[in-house]
Amino acid sequence: MNRLKELRESKDLLAKDVADYLNIDEEKYNEYEASKEKIPADCLINLAKYYDTSIDYILYQTDVNKPYPVPEEKE
Repeated sequence: MNRLKELRESKDLLAKDVADYLNIDEEKYNEYEASKEKIPADCLINLAKYYDTSIDYILYQTDVNKPYPVPEEKE
């Protein structure tokens, strides 16, 4: 999954930095980046928040690199 690597490198981060943020081993994170392992939903959510983007962007479902707007709560 090159998009994860692109996002990481655009922030000048090491794989270890992102793995630490996700509270996983660096080896496991490298497997996610290399598409050798499926990324669990909770990690995808955290990665999207971390990079201020959407899960769809991470998974190549869109080329728009920004998060979706959060709906306002109705009173």
